[in-house]
Amino acid sequence: MNLKDLNKMTSSLGNTGKMPVLFLGHGSPMNAIEENEFVQAFRKLGQELIRPNAILCISAHWETKGTFVTAMQHPPTIHDFGGFPQALFDVQYPAPGSPELAQETKNLITKTNVGLDEKWGLDHGAWSVIKHLYPNADIPVIQMSIDYSQPPSYHYELAKEIQKLRHKGVLIIGSGNMVHNLRKVAWNRLNEEFAYDWALEANEKMKSYILDDNHQNLINFRSQGKAFDLAIPTPEHYLPLLYTLALKDKNEEVTLFNDKPIGGSLTMTSLKIETV
Repeated sequence: MNLKDLNKMTSSLGNTGKMPVLFLGHGSPMNAIEENEFVQAFRKLGQELIRPNAILCISAHWETKGTFVTAMQHPPTIHDFGGFPQALFDVQYPAPGSPELAQETKNLITKTNVGLDEKWGLDHGAWSVIKHLYPNADIPVIQMSIDYSQPPSYHYELAKEIQKLRHKGVLIIGSGNMVHNLRKVAWNRLNEEFAYDWALEANEKMKSYILDDNHQNLINFRSQGKAFDLAIPTPEHYLPLLYTLALKDKNEEVTLFNDKPIGGSLTMTSLKIETV
C-alpha cells in the first residue's frame, strides 16, 4: 500500500469520534440462533452504539503462533464446532472484510510483525455475537489472532498499540468468557443461572479488579489462587478480556452486563468501556 492509499483509508476511518470497546461473553454457539436474555442485550447494545466504520474482533477461537489479522475482502463464515443442529451450520454472516483496516492494524503494531491472513475468516467467537449487534452484516469485520506462545502481558501491551483505531470509527471487540471450564460444565443446567462456588468467587474477584482498574492482578491471573485456576484452565477465552481492558483510558467508565453464570462453570459477564 502506498502513502496516498494509506492516507485515504485513514481519512475514511476517522469520522465517528472515539468508539467504545467491548468484551462479550459469547457462551454456546447456540446463542447465534436461540432467543434469550443474553442475545437480547447484544441487540440492545447494537442499537445504542454509534455505528462503527469497521469492527476488529479478538476471538478466543483463533489461536496462532504469531499474530495475524484477516485481510481478505470477503471473509467466510467458519463453523468451528461440532455436535450442534444443522440450523446452526446453516447460519452465514457475510460481512465484508477490510484489507485496508488489516494493513492499518499491521502498521500500528510495532511489538511484533503482524501477518496478513487470507485463509481464516470469521469464527463463531466473532459472528455469533456480531450478528446480534449488526444483523444486516453490512459493517466490515476483521479478526486478530491470539498468539498462544506469548504470556498475558504480551497481549495486554500489544492491545495498547491499536488504541488509535478507536478514534477512526473502529469498534474493537474481545469475545470469550471470563469463567470458562468446559470440563466441569453441568450440562443439565446449561440453560439456567447456576455456578459452582469457585466460579462465583473467580467472577466476583475479576469484576472487582476490573472496576478498580487493577489490571495487573488480571494480567497475573495465575497468581490469584485456586478459583482462578479452575475458572481459567486454558487462557484462550480469558485473554480477549485483557485486550479489551488494555484499551481503557483513565477517564473512561466500565459498564457490566449479562453478568450471569450458566452451567456451573461458565459466565456470560460482558462489559462496555466508554468515555462518559
